[in-house]
Amino acid sequence: MTATGVRAAARIVAREDGRGGTSLPVLEGQGPLALRRTRGSGAEARVMVVGAMSGPLGGDRFSVEATVERGARLCVGSAAATIALPGQAKGEARYDVRLDVADGGELRWLPEQLISAKGSDLHVTTRVDVGAGGRLVLREEQVLGRAGEEPGRLASRLTVRVAGKAVLDQELACGPGAPGGWDGPAVLGGHRAVGQLVVVRPEFEAEPVEARMLGECAALTPLAGPAVLVSAVAVDALRLRRVLDEASGHLCG
Repeated sequence: MTATGVRAAARIVAREDGRGGTSLPVLEGQGPLALRRTRGSGAEARVMVVGAMSGPLGGDRFSVEATVERGARLCVGSAAATIALPGQAKGEARYDVRLDVADGGELRWLPEQLISAKGSDLHVTTRVDVGAGGRLVLREEQVLGRAGEEPGRLASRLTVRVAGKAVLDQELACGPGAPGGWDGPAVLGGHRAVGQLVVVRPEFEAEPVEARMLGECAALTPLAGPAVLVSAVAVDALRLRRVLDEASGHLCG
């Protein structure tokens, strides 16, 4: 690793192949962002992000772009959790995700958890644009510290637009140096796993989903337009995944 950290980018383009399936004319990854196509299901293509190196470390800059064209269906996951670690280079690490889903396209963005290890400093930005008739399932999970460990500093921003209009723009900062109260009852309440599930489906326009609690530590909130947000906190990653999977099954089943 250089003194300024590692630069790595990955790019995916999903396109309808004209035979009832989805092709991947662009599947490019570098270093820690290696991409592998795996066996899909029906018309859906599947891609795994395979971490070939540790990171992101301090000073690293990672970026991932995925474009789903009209009529294409894509699922993106990761082979293992991403662990933010301290590095030799000074300054924060950055992980930027840019997702575009055309009208008539469908994307399931389902990476494994992001773990903020002690001493790390990571800023994550996720920006999503969905066309008027596009479909999206996006899961984001963050775990503060490994077992028995204090977390590093983690700042994240998630922005979702549907048909050019913002339906969600939220930020969260946790760990050393974050604004006071992040671990208090109004935010994490002492929990160490936090996640959200965003579901965009055209049918929500005609049949809106009602706001409700999903147990003691999760809530379902309808957003402006055909979109729903599920927010949850939990004591660990396993319980967080269970809550989000149950919500996804209900909303997408």
